[in-house]
Amino acid sequence: MIRRSLFLHAPIRRTPRVMLEQMLALVDDDTPPDGPDGPVAVLERRLAELLGKESALFFPSGTMAQQVALRLHADRRGRRTFAAHPQSHLDVWEEQGYNAVHGLRMRRTGDPHELMTTDDLRAAGEPLAAVVWELPQRDLGGLLPEWQDLCEQVALVRATGAAAHLDGARLWEAQTYYRRPFDEIAALFDTVYVSLYKSLQGVRGAVLAADTATVDAARVWRQRLGGGIRDAWPLALAALVGLDTLAARMPAYHEHAVAIAAAVNADGAAHAYPDPPQTPLFHVHLPAPRRAVERAGEEILAERGIQLWGRVRSAPGPSRCSFEISVGDNAMEFTPGEVVALIRDVLARAAS
Repeated sequence: MIRRSLFLHAPIRRTPRVMLEQMLALVDDDTPPDGPDGPVAVLERRLAELLGKESALFFPSGTMAQQVALRLHADRRGRRTFAAHPQSHLDVWEEQGYNAVHGLRMRRTGDPHELMTTDDLRAAGEPLAAVVWELPQRDLGGLLPEWQDLCEQVALVRATGAAAHLDGARLWEAQTYYRRPFDEIAALFDTVYVSLYKSLQGVRGAVLAADTATVDAARVWRQRLGGGIRDAWPLALAALVGLDTLAARMPAYHEHAVAIAAAVNADGAAHAYPDPPQTPLFHVHLPAPRRAVERAGEEILAERGIQLWGRVRSAPGPSRCSFEISVGDNAMEFTPGEVVALIRDVLARAAS
């Protein structure tokens, strides 16, 4: 049984009772399920305003939202190729749905282990419909390009006639580094996707924000793909809870992530990267094989009820692996010293 967890989406704060009680605080007997005053419409308006876009549209998944955005950019430009980092979520985790469903091609741009650069984009060598930026880059430990670099990259892409699309699933984490208003960050991009269950820790769903014409066209594609679901209000309510409560805590989460990473690196048994973390998200690299580390984590969970990760990532070398720490309320319960002690316990068990 999980009693404490470093893992952001551990079930201890996501039980039906806990989430329903939070949602009930936002409604009364007069709250309509649908329509202009329903939770979905309210969420769409709030996120459009926050992101400085004319309109926003709820989707049941981020996978669908991003595919629709890229399909629209491709159809408008008569180009079928978009560029994205080799570790883009679209490619690594979504079964290349952009190709299977929409006939789009992804040009993998940049080094798999480094951020995409202006030179990488300049070397694309073919007309692009769009370029995707994932901010922050989760599989690189939450890395972000510097603001001026990002602006330069977007300007280059726009000059070629391509659209700029933001995979902002974790935009709230990115904002803690850029320290700019959300609408200023979003203004760089033609279309912006945000997740409702990652940073905001809702149940499911996503929102795509853009100009009104793009959102109207996206609504048609949402229906074609089966995403125009009725009674989506529970998903919207759960996201509104996070928008009202969690968004303001992100700076504190970032500070705690920096403190944990500093303690890990000062101890030296493992290595936290980036150093310091740019966001509340970072990776801990361990000098031990993945399967041995997984076994150690299972033992600690069984003995002490502490969940350390969602999954352990393999590394090119068989004697190394890593896991992600994404600081939220769960990780705030652990002092940096406790995290270091847990990592040392994992390594000792993995070596035995």
